[in-house]
Amino acid sequence: MSLSEVLARLSQAEHAALRPSGSVTLIAVSKLQPDTRVRAVLQAGHRVFGENYVQEAAAKWPAFRSQFPGVALHMIGPLQTNKARQAVELFDAIQSLDRPSLADKLARLAQTRGRSPDLFVQVNTGAEPQKAGVLPQDLDSFVATCRTMDLPLHGLMCIPPEAEDPTPHFRALAAMAARNGLTGLSMGMSSDFATAIALGATHIRVGSALFGARPKG
Repeated sequence: MSLSEVLARLSQAEHAALRPSGSVTLIAVSKLQPDTRVRAVLQAGHRVFGENYVQEAAAKWPAFRSQFPGVALHMIGPLQTNKARQAVELFDAIQSLDRPSLADKLARLAQTRGRSPDLFVQVNTGAEPQKAGVLPQDLDSFVATCRTMDLPLHGLMCIPPEAEDPTPHFRALAAMAARNGLTGLSMGMSSDFATAIALGATHIRVGSALFGARPKG
C-alpha cells in the first residue's frame, strides 16, 4: 500500500470518528526495512518514523536526516538502560518507558542535557509475561513517580495481545490516559488503526501496510 493510500485510510478514519483532520500522526515503522523502501517513503514526503533498535537507528538515520530535513524519530521498541544515553541523542520521542530504573536514567540524562525526548509510558494491557510494559494496576503510581522526576510525559502506548480483539485494550488505555491527564495515545497498527482512531489514538504505528513484509534472513 502506498503512503498516499495509508494516509487516505487514516483521513477516512478521522472523518468517521468525527475527529479533526490531522489529529492523528502516522508513524512509519521502518525497523528492519531495506534503505530503498525507507528512502521511497521519505521521497514521498513523510517525515515521522519509528524504530525498535537503537543500534539500527544509529546506523540508518544520521545519513537520512542529512538528506531529508525535518525527520521525527520515535523509539517504539524496548529500551535497555545502558542504551538510554544513545537513545536520547537519536530519538525525538521514546514510547517504551516501562520501569523505574529507565525513568531514573532518562531523568538524569534530561538534567544533564537540559532537554528530553517526548516520553510515552508503555502499558502491558494484556498482562503478557513475555511483553514489556507497566501493568495496568501499576500505571497510576508509575506516572506519579515519573512526574516527581520532572519527566516530560506525553502519553501512553500499548501493543494489545496479537490473538485478541484490540478494542478493550484501546478503551482501557484511553481511560488510563484521561485519568492521568495525558493526551497522547500511541495505539493501533496496520491491521487495526481505524479502530484505534475511533477510540482516541493520537499516534498510529504502521509498518507492513506501508512498507510490505520485512525481508527474511
